[in-house]
Amino acid sequence: MESIADELFKEFKENSIAEFFRKNRQMLGYAGKVRSLTTIVHEYVTNSLDATEEARILPEIRVEVREMGEDRYSVLVRDNGPGIPKNIVGKALASILAGTKFHRYMQQRGQQGIGASSCTLFAQITTGKPIHVRSSTGRESYECDISIDIKANKPVVSNTKDVSLEFRGLEVYGEFADVKYENSEHGIFEYIRRTALANPHASISLLDPTGKEYAFPRSVNTMPKKPKVVKPHPLGLEPGDLVEFAHRSESRRISSFLMDTFSRVSNTKINELRQLVNFDLSKSPKELTWQEAEELIKAFKSVKWVAPEFDSVSPIGGKYLELAMKNIINPEFISVVERKPKVFRGGIPFVVEAAIAYGGGAGRKSGEGEEAGGNIIRFANKVPLLFDSSICAITYAVRSIDWKRYGIKDFEQEPVSVLVNVSSVFIPYSGVGKQAIAQENTIIDEIKLAVMDAARGIQRYISNVRSRSLAESKYKTIMRYITQLSGDLSELTGSKQEILEEKLKRLVDTKYKKLFETDEQSGSTQGGQGASGDESKEAS
Repeated sequence: MESIADELFKEFKENSIAEFFRKNRQMLGYAGKVRSLTTIVHEYVTNSLDATEEARILPEIRVEVREMGEDRYSVLVRDNGPGIPKNIVGKALASILAGTKFHRYMQQRGQQGIGASSCTLFAQITTGKPIHVRSSTGRESYECDISIDIKANKPVVSNTKDVSLEFRGLEVYGEFADVKYENSEHGIFEYIRRTALANPHASISLLDPTGKEYAFPRSVNTMPKKPKVVKPHPLGLEPGDLVEFAHRSESRRISSFLMDTFSRVSNTKINELRQLVNFDLSKSPKELTWQEAEELIKAFKSVKWVAPEFDSVSPIGGKYLELAMKNIINPEFISVVERKPKVFRGGIPFVVEAAIAYGGGAGRKSGEGEEAGGNIIRFANKVPLLFDSSICAITYAVRSIDWKRYGIKDFEQEPVSVLVNVSSVFIPYSGVGKQAIAQENTIIDEIKLAVMDAARGIQRYISNVRSRSLAESKYKTIMRYITQLSGDLSELTGSKQEILEEKLKRLVDTKYKKLFETDEQSGSTQGGQGASGDESKEAS
């Protein structure tokens, strides 16, 4: 006779990661028709930017979106990158949690090995069609169809043939259902506009479903600094990380394993650690137990460490951010701040950049194109975050600021755009969809400091604008009464009214001309780039 347990576990079976995401596609960002289509473009454009930058090629990216039927669209994304070798194209575009990025300790837009493969999966489950790929690496040019064996989480590559292509790079084409194109703040146009804003070295063009062409030419011809692969910092580790690293190590001793695997670990630090743990650091790292790993983690926190290496992080750069905002937003005034690198969770480096644009094209726009108040433009590693704003650390930090202190009486009604970019080797996203940064206190505090620093530049500008407006009002009022005043003075003094009126006008003009010149010199320049914050030499 079967027990209840036997009955309950009759259906017990193991599922692949691809099968899990097929049933939980919302976890990958495919929730809602507009969001799903934007997510597809986001994943492909992100891959193109990473590939071209790693190859040190100025990106040329083409996006085409065409309507194929009700809630059905095709998406084509082509770049001028290095392409994908034929022998690994299946793994690169159709194997979830496979890729070149996950294991490297450096800043990258993609981190999880899910993006492009999730698009292949989404096309497959909504239209039953594979993704069509054309690629040229310079040595080989080919095209093929790619799909996923969902049960095995393995790529299926078919119809492969060598072809002659007119471009070098990668072109991906797919058809998707249960999606919708919308020209809104969550749509593809806004995503590409913001991508161009944070990546001024990229040239991006878009063909929308109506046949309208949009071009976002590059603002600079300089490649951004290439982030370097660095070793993890001891303060960013947990016991599980340490055990895994140790058991994979080829080092003969735990002491040499620590120096080979992690940054800032020297012989001096090893000697300090020996005094803090109750086991021999000369034994093999493969023998490290969980309890010993916990001891080491505790010891790490008791030692003074030099801050992590920051070569792994590559922000936009204040100069380039200002140029891009002028080209795309065209505001009256810009204040830009790039903070010095900091660390969170003890050993993970990150950099915050903030820019505030005021007037001109800044601020949210209503459906009629009229100004509808302030907006927050969020980025993580130069990638736009269009969704889940309410749970994002950037939104929380910006909205917690007392804007009245900076001359902005009502943030929701003023023509102001606040841009924040967080760059790090590891962005703590609040979900697999990667659309919101988790509310880590250290990150929130640093965002607030950066935004408030930029806001001081805006405060000076607004103050000068308002002072000038008041001066102009006084000037006009005084000039209105000069004729009457000169007439009255003429009767009292016997002097000619024309001469008195001319002298009074010169007197008023001289006084207010100096005032206007002072205001122009202090408040009309588009700039405000600065940096603040002290880089800590010790992380604790």
